[in-house]
Amino acid sequence: MWMTLMKLDLVSVGLALSLGLIFMFFFEIFRIHSYRGKIPPGPRPLPFVGTIPQFLFSPMEFIRSLSQYGEMTTMYIGRQPAIFLNTIEIVKEAMVQNASSFSGRPPIPLLMWVTEGYGIVMATYGHSWRQQRRFALHSLRNFGLGKKSVEDRVTEESRYLVSEMLKLEGKPFDPQHAIQNAVSNIICSIVFGDRFDYDDKRFAYLLEIVRENIIQSGAFIGQVFNLLPIMKHFPGPHQKIYQNAEELKAFIRDVVKTHRESLDPDSPRDLIDAYLLEMEKQKSNEDSTFHEDNMVMTVSDLFLAGTDTTATTIRWGLIFLTQNPEVQERCHEEIVQVLGYDRLPSMDDRDKLPYTYATVHEIQRCGNIVPSGVFHETTQPAQLRGYDIPKGTVVFANLTAILTSKEHWKYPDTFNPENFLDDNDFFKPESFLPFSLGPRVCLGETLAKTELFLFLTSLLQRIRFSWPPGAKWPDMNGVVSVVRSPEAYDIICHSRGSKK
Repeated sequence: MWMTLMKLDLVSVGLALSLGLIFMFFFEIFRIHSYRGKIPPGPRPLPFVGTIPQFLFSPMEFIRSLSQYGEMTTMYIGRQPAIFLNTIEIVKEAMVQNASSFSGRPPIPLLMWVTEGYGIVMATYGHSWRQQRRFALHSLRNFGLGKKSVEDRVTEESRYLVSEMLKLEGKPFDPQHAIQNAVSNIICSIVFGDRFDYDDKRFAYLLEIVRENIIQSGAFIGQVFNLLPIMKHFPGPHQKIYQNAEELKAFIRDVVKTHRESLDPDSPRDLIDAYLLEMEKQKSNEDSTFHEDNMVMTVSDLFLAGTDTTATTIRWGLIFLTQNPEVQERCHEEIVQVLGYDRLPSMDDRDKLPYTYATVHEIQRCGNIVPSGVFHETTQPAQLRGYDIPKGTVVFANLTAILTSKEHWKYPDTFNPENFLDDNDFFKPESFLPFSLGPRVCLGETLAKTELFLFLTSLLQRIRFSWPPGAKWPDMNGVVSVVRSPEAYDIICHSRGSKK
């Protein structure tokens, strides 16, 4: 009899669970339908997971498809609706004209787990974010951002990069490490006060784990974690993301310790010295957000943003230049005509190199390394084109749609520097906004522009790039994660030679 009762109980529990799940399923469908008409149209979501499966199956195709629904599109991140802004006009209306309402940052579970909300990139739009961003901008300028001193550092680093890439002249090799190291050395010289050799194994490992985290954070495991953040208490591949982040923080803390021991208050050497002095200065200020955790994450944000995005753009650039050898040759001829083979470029040369400058911008447009922009969140209820947008709604600027708009570009779907030329003079269309707009505009925009022009011009001056014979071209959709990067590839370098 006892066994019979047990079986009945198990059947009852199973039936109750099944009915509960069916009820939840239909309730979720009803909830999704209740949004209809209240929010912009968009692709049909699945219960509980939203449109994440469609995105993961083919990220770039999914993002490209969103503009078919109009100037605003709704997708679902799990159970939550998110708004995509598909035109330059509506992005400006939201993020510039109504900046205070659209400049928040959503608490993405995976990123909050590794940053704890400190630093600049993931900080809430408020007092701490303002203090940290203002200090970072001020310090970056003090240590050369936008000045000749940083330009000279990039020019000098370009010598090392050209030399490094020509070590394997005529042989296929993966240029990722050399490019990433060169770009990273610029922000490192500002933040850490030093650069790192290309054969520094510890730094090479650091760059590798940074790259791994950027890819994994937006990949399948990152999306699953954001749906089920309880995963942080269990083993799995997501733990490697946390471990990598902790290793980067440990590296920064070691550098901070060394700086603290040798700090000269009268002569700060770099941003870390400046931050240590600011912590001391603000010690008695109750409103201060200057403490070691914020310092480590602010430095980490600057290191990450100042390394991967620009390096990824250059890597895309080498693909476009080898696919379009006539563009590469025209750039080289223009550069040599103005600079010769041995005078390295400066930012003052931009007006004399309109085709090269246009090519750099076209690399950014087609590289499109942040295809849906960096996520924003509404800080208060807002209205946009007749829709009521609740507080806490995630908002994206669909940079893919804007950078390929047929209304604003002469050649929207092909790589062509003529997109930035008017009667052979450089001009920049309004729809060119790879650094976004508004208060959350990319902190390193000035530095990135300097690096892209000087590094790419120096490379084109001294090296001819070609694709290995018989090698397959990479999928031009790339690997879409936090940053859209090209698949790993090999390239061949040929020295243009010095004509002294």
